[in-house]
Amino acid sequence: MSRITLLLLCMFSALIAGAQKVAFTEYNLPNGLHVILHQDNTAPVVAVSVMYHVGSKNEKTDRTGFAHFFEHLLFEGSDNIKRGEFMKIVSSNGGQNNANTSQDRTFYFEVFPSNQLETGLWLESERMFHPVINQIGVKTQNEVVKEEKRLRVDNQPYGNFLTAVMQRLFTKHPYNWVPIGSMDHLDASTLEEFIAFNKKYYVPNNAALVIAGDIDVEKTKKMVADYFAEIPAGAPVEKVDIKEDAITKEIIDTAYDNNIQIPAVMTAYRTPGMTSKESVALQLAADVLSTGSSSRMYKKMVDDKKNSLSVGCFNYALEDYGAYITYALPSGPYPLDSLLKDMDEEIVQLQNELISEKEFTKIRNQYENNYIGKNAKMIGVAENLADGYTFQNKNTNYINEELEEVRKITRNDIQSVAKKYLNKNQRVVLYYLPKK
Repeated sequence: MSRITLLLLCMFSALIAGAQKVAFTEYNLPNGLHVILHQDNTAPVVAVSVMYHVGSKNEKTDRTGFAHFFEHLLFEGSDNIKRGEFMKIVSSNGGQNNANTSQDRTFYFEVFPSNQLETGLWLESERMFHPVINQIGVKTQNEVVKEEKRLRVDNQPYGNFLTAVMQRLFTKHPYNWVPIGSMDHLDASTLEEFIAFNKKYYVPNNAALVIAGDIDVEKTKKMVADYFAEIPAGAPVEKVDIKEDAITKEIIDTAYDNNIQIPAVMTAYRTPGMTSKESVALQLAADVLSTGSSSRMYKKMVDDKKNSLSVGCFNYALEDYGAYITYALPSGPYPLDSLLKDMDEEIVQLQNELISEKEFTKIRNQYENNYIGKNAKMIGVAENLADGYTFQNKNTNYINEELEEVRKITRNDIQSVAKKYLNKNQRVVLYYLPKK
């Protein structure tokens, strides 16, 4: 091994070790708001974020889309912020902001120059304490959400594939629908229903406030108290606890899409939730099969046989369950069943043989690179701290434990989860076809 290679390896190892340690302070306000502070004075930037433990799984079956709708609605303004002024305040103070919603949580954030920390705290406290929810805002954001659905789902090639998969993989649990929800449900909802949803879920005792970046911890604690301590707690939020019956027979179905010309074949297996060690092992199994041009499915079907334009798989890990999804698009007049057969052969090999040491090293390095990338920016650190508290049994320090947990996974673990969860009698097979 050359000196340069050795030096690079040492630097890489040191970078991983350094990135693994994220110092933080955490505490609860009397109203139940969980506060996490991470001080990093290397750059004059601060991220202010709030993660609410509410997503589409908290919705009623006839009122889907509420959590995603609130992602938009709570930018409308507050008692002290005029309608349409929220984002203007952010940009005029040199900041950026956004939000996103999943099946399990909603995440709002601003990134400011650190001298605007108080502005970020004020904005998020206004969103939590004094949101204005009226008919004008509901009507406006209803049109915004409809346009988003048209652009990103209805008129996007393969935009409805996840909806089609989840509807068949889950029959009882609210993972049956995706966060965008139903526009008919939103149209049918009353203003009183929206106000009740806000009162129930967007409360301090159902949220984690994370501030990361160029801060002074003691001064920040005082500002947090000034802006958030007076917000009243809501009623305790009940956890969704709905169990799915095991799939014991292969489910084969067809879905049609107006926006595609090339068909696809997909499979989906129900897997454990994200806190399970098996969930991480399943992601590593997916990396072996389809991450990068040297992965097994890509090399076999795209490079060698040239029967696929695209092929892949991923473990879609959520809080209560996961969905291990594979897909392939033919590169010509190849039957979808032949693509399915090729993908199945790779899964069977994963079940019957240990992956090589070379493959194992590669996927672990890929995971560690992704880990470093996630924590390279303050907003990434903030989100990872919030995720740990929200989803890892209130273990905020999971941000520092994640890599070590991944390193504990062995080649045998990867083979074991493939044998346990990736069997034909436990899956949905979906033929995703152009609509005539």
